[in-house]
Amino acid sequence: MAIKPNVLTEIEIPGLTLHRKGKVRNVYDLDEKLLIVTSDRVSAFDYVLPDGIPHKGRVLTQLSSYWFDYTKDIVQNHIISTDVTEFPDNLKPFSSMLEGRSMYVKKTKLIEIECVVRAYLEGSGWKEYQQSQTVCQQPLPKGLKRASKLPELLFTPASKSHDGHDENISIEKMESIIGADLTQQLKTISFKLFTKVSAHCEKKGIILADTKFEFGLLDGKIVLIDEIFTPDSSRFWPADDYVEGVSPPSYDKQIIRNHLENSEWDKQPPVPRLPHSIIEKTSEKYIEIEKKLLSHD
Repeated sequence: MAIKPNVLTEIEIPGLTLHRKGKVRNVYDLDEKLLIVTSDRVSAFDYVLPDGIPHKGRVLTQLSSYWFDYTKDIVQNHIISTDVTEFPDNLKPFSSMLEGRSMYVKKTKLIEIECVVRAYLEGSGWKEYQQSQTVCQQPLPKGLKRASKLPELLFTPASKSHDGHDENISIEKMESIIGADLTQQLKTISFKLFTKVSAHCEKKGIILADTKFEFGLLDGKIVLIDEIFTPDSSRFWPADDYVEGVSPPSYDKQIIRNHLENSEWDKQPPVPRLPHSIIEKTSEKYIEIEKKLLSHD
């Protein structure tokens, strides 16, 4: 059964230099600027799946754009515009494709550390806690359960390993890579960002369990880049469904992960196609969290 919405998985912009192609985004080099185009691609278990998710690229872009503006009092960000009518003239022929899913941004020098903030014990943090009662080598109290609220916010950085995957590291390791002063600045900024947006989410009946940030440097100043507070970079839970000890339902691609876990796929190529029902349900989750977070009630 064909999916009615236009789903963009392959992005072609002739004449532009591809700076980087990620699992979801294509980044193009425009000299001192970058063009970030968010596709509808979806990945699971380190593989990009054959099927895109309707509206995903638009939702990620609109949420990021909103949060960049919402948090600009805390730290400057890389956004120049998300309005295609304000993009350079050489991008005008591609406006229909770029509309709603692209950001024209400042180019920065990437700080090669992911800044992760956790308020709840889930994901890789929960796995580590079960083994050593720590998260990223930071000790935690005994007796915490899956999805327990942490006694205080945790800053748990990650670096890119040689194979391109995120690898949790200690704060001491982060300091050895980028220096103690920059580490402390990024930790402080990350906590401020999380605290402000978490309070906004709470008013909307949403728990912000954890999130990750990327930063760059421009003229010696810290700049918030990439995407922020999206279902791909954050764990959002409906507050009404939260129960300590159980992994809460989340507004992201967990539906896809669960489907693949319960399938016969061995997590090796070839990557299987997704049933239409799974694609549709995942799309609905992305749209639902966008509506909840950006509603004006």
